[in-house]
Amino acid sequence: MKRLFLLLFLTNFSFAVIGQTVKRYDLHIKDTLVNFTGKTKPGIAINGQIPAPTLEFTEGDTTEIHVHNHMHHETSLHWHGLILPNEMDGVPYLTTAPIKSHSEAVYRFPIVQNGTYWYHSHTMLQEQIGMYGALIIHKKEPSAIKEKVVLLSDWSDENPNQIERSLHQATDWYAIKKGATQNYAQAIKEGHFTTKLENEWKRMMAMDVSDVYYENFLVNGRLSDAVSDLKPGEKIRLRVINGSASTYFWLQFAGGKMEVVASDGADVKPVAVDRLIVGVSESYDILITMPEKGSYEFLATSEDRTGSVSLWLGEGNKMPMKPMKRLQYFEGMKMMNDMMTVGGKMNDMGMNMSLQQMDMNAVMYPEITGSTSDEKSNTSEESHHNHKEMSEEEKVTLNYNMLQSVTKSTLPDAPFREFTFELTGNMNRYIWTMDNKTISEEDKILIKKGENIRITLKNNSMMRHPMHLHGHFFRIVNEHGDYSPLKNVMDIMPMETNVIEFHASEDYGDWYFHCHILYHMMSGMGKIFSYENSPLNPELGDPKKALRKVYADDRRFYLGAEIGLESNSSDGEIRYSNTRWMLQTEWHVGFQKEYGYENELRFGRLLGVNQFLMPYVGWDFRYRPGGETETNVFNQTNTKDKRSVFSMGLQYTLPWFIVTDGRIDTDGKVRVSFSRDDIPVTERLRLRAMWNTDKEWTVGAKYIFTKYWAVSTHYDSDMRWGAGITFQY
Repeated sequence: MKRLFLLLFLTNFSFAVIGQTVKRYDLHIKDTLVNFTGKTKPGIAINGQIPAPTLEFTEGDTTEIHVHNHMHHETSLHWHGLILPNEMDGVPYLTTAPIKSHSEAVYRFPIVQNGTYWYHSHTMLQEQIGMYGALIIHKKEPSAIKEKVVLLSDWSDENPNQIERSLHQATDWYAIKKGATQNYAQAIKEGHFTTKLENEWKRMMAMDVSDVYYENFLVNGRLSDAVSDLKPGEKIRLRVINGSASTYFWLQFAGGKMEVVASDGADVKPVAVDRLIVGVSESYDILITMPEKGSYEFLATSEDRTGSVSLWLGEGNKMPMKPMKRLQYFEGMKMMNDMMTVGGKMNDMGMNMSLQQMDMNAVMYPEITGSTSDEKSNTSEESHHNHKEMSEEEKVTLNYNMLQSVTKSTLPDAPFREFTFELTGNMNRYIWTMDNKTISEEDKILIKKGENIRITLKNNSMMRHPMHLHGHFFRIVNEHGDYSPLKNVMDIMPMETNVIEFHASEDYGDWYFHCHILYHMMSGMGKIFSYENSPLNPELGDPKKALRKVYADDRRFYLGAEIGLESNSSDGEIRYSNTRWMLQTEWHVGFQKEYGYENELRFGRLLGVNQFLMPYVGWDFRYRPGGETETNVFNQTNTKDKRSVFSMGLQYTLPWFIVTDGRIDTDGKVRVSFSRDDIPVTERLRLRAMWNTDKEWTVGAKYIFTKYWAVSTHYDSDMRWGAGITFQY
């Protein structure tokens, strides 16, 4: 791997002040270009590195970090998992002033803990393009065991702003790239036609376990890494950090068991496992004991199994891990059909499902179900070192109930305040909320210093959510009671109900609690805990203006469009929408005089958790020369050839994603239409159809070539047949 950097040096030094060790780092942030596979890609480098340099401290140090922003836009740094003063936490406009363009900020705070942590930008989508690094705090007593930081991440060649915009437009392109569209042809081939029908009857999108297609997965900024100076029987401590924006990783080792000894920086009683999944932003310390001579693969595979990245341990003949095969998506779809109602609600199974003890996605794992697929799997020609050829039933998979703190984690004897939060989401429009509210739609949650907080989290969505609490450790309540593990991130699976507890130990400030999948957080999935009677932060200026900046993230509008240019006409739609509001315009312009032209404009508010309903107001203009006087199905004079009216109406999404649009205009005319776009016949072939009570109808098809371009054809009752191209944005 080659890298081109526009910035070079890391400087750090330590000095003693009245018995304290102050360790200083200078971090220089600059836009840069990175080359992973022969193609340069834009990123953000810290001291010329992607990921950023590893910062190392010893418990008891005082850190002084000077951050120099050389970019033309503001930035921030959050010290993930650290206990520190609120103004040092690094959430711009909430706890810390943003680091303005061409300016310097200084972070200074005592190190009061030890363990494996990391740091990253909390500004917009900067984390996705390189602004993250490991932060390791050593215990005061040095360890004789070798260590290796294993910082995992995901990398897209696409601009993350386009990724985010596309997710809000329900693009199918990422599923196409993954081979995960679950189209009708594939459903028939795999014997799941009725499963697909039921899925769309319940208005559910195709089953998936991740949102984005990534071209590369990285370990320490590389396409692979290695530690060669290891002898048989020697131990090495892997400090594994999931620094990805939205990817979970399965961890496996070709040389035998892995011993988990810490999670999110907190020590746990060692537990031996064969595999574990590390959620976005989680960290695990894993002890590896080297087997006989050889180079053994420590394999991190993305949860959707589209790719993996390897750390090779030892030297000699390579002993690869058997790759994970393609997911059986229709099995997952079938499971979700059983759990989801037609109204779009999930059946709550309460505490029967908790602590990752039941993996909801296991029905899709061919290595467990024994099912096979004709699809090309992620296999290799190499022979695989499957330690002792262990069966899947014998393998141990880590879950939260297996984690036990090495010391008592009980909270102080203080009153408890209890909260219940429901994790909610709308995959169709990519809206992620808690209790169907974004961060900006709910007030801060006031808490008092000295009290205990108990939170019951219910995941009523189809996605996993790694929930992270800033500035505090919480205990995940499990079977170990007083020794329940301490963490600052908890992965909560679909349908799960989990309980976490923390002590309100800080003196003041606002502390973020949010999903750490970057695009979920930016769409509004989180809460803000605020200590009562906190003093104003003078760095933030006007507190109301600062808070509006925080709230602006999930209030943003996104542009989407589909514009056809065919031999008979140009048909198109442009959407401009945010969490709750949508502005739409549609047009049909014929290329022959007798075809005429028409345009509709709608502005509406989307209602409900699933946003199936949208009341709107609008304007409708049509002109088509000639034509005979007709009546519509309501026996009213048909004005489909000439009208200019205002209207009000309702759009409602029926089963099978059929959109019903009923409206009445200022001339008293009523019209009802039924339409369905993007019927997935095959992975790239899509159909559409429309009929309305003015006796207009159309059918069409498109074949998707790229994310933005497709060839298309359609027949329109007014404008006849045409073929051409369609631009999708």
